[in-house]
Amino acid sequence: MDPNILSAVIGAVALVLGILLGKFIFARNTRKQIEEAEIQAQTILKEAELRAETIRKEKELEAKEKAVQLKAAHDKEVFEKNKKINDAENRIRQKEQSINQKEGNLDRQIKENEAIKENLNRQIELINIKRTELEKHQEEHIRRLEKIAGLSADEARTQLVESLKHEAQTQALVLQQEIVEDAKQKANKEARKIIIQTIQRTAAEQAIENSITVFNLESDEIKGQIIGREGRNIRAIEAATGVDLIVDDTPEAILLSSFDPLRREIARLSLQRLVADGRIHPARIEEVVEKTRKQIEEQVMEIGERTVIELGIHGLHKELVRMVGRMRFRSSYGQNLLMHSRETANLCATMAAELGLNPKLAKRAGLLHDIGKVPDEESELSHALLGAKLAEKYGENPAVVNAIAAHHDEAEMQYVIAPIVQACDAISGARPGARREIMQQYLQRIKDLENLAMAYNGVEKAYAIQAGRELRVIVEADKVSDQDSDRLSFEIAQKIQTEMTFPGQIKVTVIREKRAVNVAR
Repeated sequence: MDPNILSAVIGAVALVLGILLGKFIFARNTRKQIEEAEIQAQTILKEAELRAETIRKEKELEAKEKAVQLKAAHDKEVFEKNKKINDAENRIRQKEQSINQKEGNLDRQIKENEAIKENLNRQIELINIKRTELEKHQEEHIRRLEKIAGLSADEARTQLVESLKHEAQTQALVLQQEIVEDAKQKANKEARKIIIQTIQRTAAEQAIENSITVFNLESDEIKGQIIGREGRNIRAIEAATGVDLIVDDTPEAILLSSFDPLRREIARLSLQRLVADGRIHPARIEEVVEKTRKQIEEQVMEIGERTVIELGIHGLHKELVRMVGRMRFRSSYGQNLLMHSRETANLCATMAAELGLNPKLAKRAGLLHDIGKVPDEESELSHALLGAKLAEKYGENPAVVNAIAAHHDEAEMQYVIAPIVQACDAISGARPGARREIMQQYLQRIKDLENLAMAYNGVEKAYAIQAGRELRVIVEADKVSDQDSDRLSFEIAQKIQTEMTFPGQIKVTVIREKRAVNVAR
């Protein structure tokens, strides 16, 4: 056979065998996949049946629980309704018993009233009989009197009328005098009532400010930083603020002592900033104190604006608003000046409204009546006249100006609101605990002590500390030498001793410090 034909036959046989073998293998694999798919389908069906059974049981449990809850809620509702029904029945029974008791009492009262009515009828009959007898006796008595006196009944009646007329006139004059006196008493009583109602409608603080502020610390370790090396930080704070720092055994606290609330506030805020910053040294202290002073000036303006807004006063000059804010850091006989002025303003408005006057104008005058106590510059005038001058300068109403000037009788009262301001000022200051004369004398002595030192040439600052037992005088190094410092300390001490009255002793310390400052760039 031809080799080509033989190769072709062999190839064809091999091809047929390959096709048959491939079909056999494919059928076998297909059958295996079908079996695996059937097994997987059975597995999925079993899992689905199990899951369905589980879900069915869970739903049955939930349904049972829901049924139990509904039954419990129903039982509770039934119980509450039964309880309400029982309570209602009890109330109805109590009302029935009460009505029965009232019916019984009413029956008894009706019987008693009938008995009383019968008794009254009998008494009325007896009274009528007695009246008839009395009329007969009176007629007989009149006939006898006419016979004895020789006057007829008409003549006697005329004389009696004349006598009664004169007596009535006399009684009318007495009654008129009594009515006038009663009217005066009622007027005074009504005035007192208006004043009392005015006071009662105004709430006010009665606490007196003292001269010490407590600065709380997070821990006693900060005390060492505030004191500084050999106390230099404390000395720097005291020199910059004029406040005495008292560091004692009180845990986590430092006392700030000064008669001036503004200085204490500056010292408190400065310490708060220094402690928060952590950098405490003399240069930083001076920087922080200066920033705090500027902040206080802004705060003063904010306090003034907030005060006039709360009181409903409009159109007040900005300078007067600033002075109102400064009142927050001043006191009058121990009473905070701003609280006193606010209280006086509210009292004036209330009293003016009661009297039918202009309450807004009265409130304005009450707020500004002590404005002369917080001027920027010293003046020879009293605070009332100085306050009136300032109010007139800044365009206030003439009635307000007159009320300010006259509230201490230093000027004539020309408007109706002037006596109202005077009365309300006295009412505010006369509250129990509002003022204290001893505190004001102490503050004045401290101020006089500082002013005495400031009168010398070369003195830059003067601070009275230790409750007035020490006077620290800071001089300018360019104008005062070391020898002059010794002489100045001696002269101030001698002048204090001769011109002032004080308890104990006062230590005079003159501080002269030379600083050289340059900037490297």
